[in-house]
Amino acid sequence: MSEKIRVRFAPSPTGYLHIGGARTALFNWLFARKAKGIFVLRIEDTDIDRSTLESEEKILEDMKWLGMDWDEGPDTGGPFGPYRQSERLNSYLESVRKLIDEGRAYPCYCTEEELKAKREESLSQHRTPRYDGKCRNLSKEEIKKLEAGGRKPAIRFKIKEGQIIIDDMVKGKVSFKGEEVSGDFIILKSDGTPSYNFAVVVDDVTMGITHVIRGDEHLNNTPRQMMLYEALGFSLPSFGHLSMILAPDHTKLSKRHGTTAVGEFREKGYLPQAILNYIALLGWAPHGEQEFFSLEELVENFSLDRVALNAAVFDITKLKWMNAHYIKEMEEEKLAETVLSYILDYHEYLNNNPDLKNVDWKFFEEADKSSEAFNLLKELVSMLKESIFTLDDFVYLAKDFLPSADENFAFETDAFETLSKPESKIVLDAFKAEIEASPEITSDNLKSLIQAVQKNSGKKGKDLYMPVRAVSTGKLHGPEIAKLFPLLGKERILKRLEYALNKALPAGQKN
Repeated sequence: MSEKIRVRFAPSPTGYLHIGGARTALFNWLFARKAKGIFVLRIEDTDIDRSTLESEEKILEDMKWLGMDWDEGPDTGGPFGPYRQSERLNSYLESVRKLIDEGRAYPCYCTEEELKAKREESLSQHRTPRYDGKCRNLSKEEIKKLEAGGRKPAIRFKIKEGQIIIDDMVKGKVSFKGEEVSGDFIILKSDGTPSYNFAVVVDDVTMGITHVIRGDEHLNNTPRQMMLYEALGFSLPSFGHLSMILAPDHTKLSKRHGTTAVGEFREKGYLPQAILNYIALLGWAPHGEQEFFSLEELVENFSLDRVALNAAVFDITKLKWMNAHYIKEMEEEKLAETVLSYILDYHEYLNNNPDLKNVDWKFFEEADKSSEAFNLLKELVSMLKESIFTLDDFVYLAKDFLPSADENFAFETDAFETLSKPESKIVLDAFKAEIEASPEITSDNLKSLIQAVQKNSGKKGKDLYMPVRAVSTGKLHGPEIAKLFPLLGKERILKRLEYALNKALPAGQKN
């Protein structure tokens, strides 16, 4: 076995990259990078009916987006390829023949119906279902008769009884009894494809994997795999099993709890650095109180001896908080570029939301071509960055301040109710007079303008600011007026005032 540390992440391309899979990949990646070892990406695609190239491509895309690269894999190649199980069938068949020749495996002709009936019988008698070894000692005549009847055998491995001890890098010593394994298990299905437990052993050995770090749902598979290592004459790798990630209700995290796929988080406007930072802390405890880590800092600090035994609980509120932190910390031009790239990539997804149907997507399409549009985008980012948790929040908040929004301007119910009060009309008239008299609206003259409105209307506090904000934004809550008014400018504020005074307010209050 190679002296250099070699680890692998081996997803099945039957769906998306789950947040739990991403954490497994990250812990392997960090372990390899800290040891200056090799990180291998292997695709376990022997589930022919469910595996798709589309899923594989999406998994690889999400891994790259998160910032995890690999030294060997299906797209990069390497000295131990191929890196798809479907392209490695010959190596499995060679190992099967070796086990049969040495009397450690045998053909099994039991049908699915027969096995199901035996399983149901065991369960009805409150016994753990185990294969009863019916085909272990078939005679040549019996085999010939079964094959003449058209039966195609699976290949089963003969288990040995006795204690099996796993010296787990995370859990410590874990023991199993060989007889607790569910009987002689299948290593090659009747259709010629290998079982998971068999293929993973052959792959890990032929790829020189030294450390197997995976979720603890695989812990019960490990005794079978250790038996196979021994039977094939292979040295054992070091095993480490990571605790599960649970939902807030302490059940297994799944789709019913909301977003669980990396691609969905990406679609909803989460940043890759926030996701990586957050999942690194799901089950791993760094020294000290530090919560925010760069990738380089994660590599430097990571160790398996700080990985927790207890399950981690996924907290979407904490992830959002972390995402907001990274948004706030980003330099404004870089954030504007990030927001723009996100909107251009996902505007079809965003447009499926009824609340965003009237967004001016053309403005964003032209923002990378027009310095004027991009400058406005930067101003919007500066104004809103303290209020957004995810990139899609920006679209919801910014849509009312795009130039095209003036044509479809409307008031939320509570803003309309505020503007409908007789005392608000006094504020709006004074506000309009001051706006018209000002050559332009800037951060420098805004304070004196508001002071003049206060003096001329006789209103102050929320009686002053609520109507002013409502008429400018259509809402009672939003960005700071000091940033908002210079961004909107004189002409756009006047348009909104005219709309409120002449179209939106009750007839008795219109000019």
